Amino acid sequence: MKPRERILAVLNGRRPDRIPIDLWYTPEIAIKLKEHYGVDNDYSLYEAMKIDKIVWLFPEYNSPAENQKSSSQVGAEAVGSKTMWGVPLKKIKAGKAVYYEFGDAPLKNYNDPKMLDDYEYWPDPDYFEYSACKKKAQKVSDKYATIGPWISFFEIYCQMRGFENALMDIVTDTKLVDAILDRIEDCQTKMLKKYISILGDDLDMIFVSDDMAMQQNLLMSKDVWKYFFEPRMKRWCDLIHSYDKKVFYHSDGAVAELIPDLLDCGIDILNPIQHACPGMDTAKLKNKYGSKVIFHGGIDNQTILPFGTAAAVQTETLNCMKTLGADGKGYIVCSCHNVQAGTPIKNIVTMVETVLEKS
Repeated sequence: MKPRERILAVLNGRRPDRIPIDLWYTPEIAIKLKEHYGVDNDYSLYEAMKIDKIVWLFPEYNSPAENQKSSSQVGAEAVGSKTMWGVPLKKIKAGKAVYYEFGDAPLKNYNDPKMLDDYEYWPDPDYFEYSACKKKAQKVSDKYATIGPWISFFEIYCQMRGFENALMDIVTDTKLVDAILDRIEDCQTKMLKKYISILGDDLDMIFVSDDMAMQQNLLMSKDVWKYFFEPRMKRWCDLIHSYDKKVFYHSDGAVAELIPDLLDCGIDILNPIQHACPGMDTAKLKNKYGSKVIFHGGIDNQTILPFGTAAAVQTETLNCMKTLGADGKGYIVCSCHNVQAGTPIKNIVTMVETVLEKS
């Protein structure tokens, strides 16, 4: 099977010739991997590693008023001095890694929904660079599965209001939260319709990133999540499915309590399965939800990949394969989020080779 065929088999409930391997990593790790395999570009790296990379298709945002590009996502590869939502970015160096984190929240002093009309940085769906994504998708989609763009509700809300304000808002100011979320949803829904229509059959999955949990529990009560986010998530899932695309949902942490509701909304793939957190035991998740959702991730990225031995990485990978991939279906091996700078290359190679040899 080609990598795309292998991924699509899993997405459509079939058993592939082996469990697929995706890989998320920072730019620093990309450089080290290319050096290790003696290649000079991403696609040669995927081939050398024999991984089933799901290729990201993030459209940049090009505002004529600002005469600059900005990112539809943030992190190590952000573009511009602020996000498309007008959130300033600041460059942070942490150990061997460089990230772009958020500066001052632009809506932190907005305390009335009427004030939102005066905010100048609400994104215009026409300013996304869809054509560049289409070109990239056409280049890779014969061999690799594709995913994009990057849409979110609460993560964007937190960026715009600040994390502390956001947590206070959801319990003290329903009208303000609804007003901001309505604008966040409206813009991305319009963008999403254009994006999916333009990319067509060269697009396989839509990436929804909305962290709703910490290491031990949810960020908010389930009732609060159901009030603000469940109906919005259901609308997006219905929209995405109307175009015959799959919903790839990301939330770090102890998100187990929300899984039944996320399934009711219509998510198809759950990531990253941070099994070190309460309620996220891989065997129990597979037994309970394995017939209803595809698991992506699972390989511990907090202790085992960065600090463990190669033997520990092999044991971890085999355990995820035997639990999340127990029936040979419904699982895509990947690290829990990006492999971080400083992670031993030997450990990454061991993870991949374990799947290739044991699947």
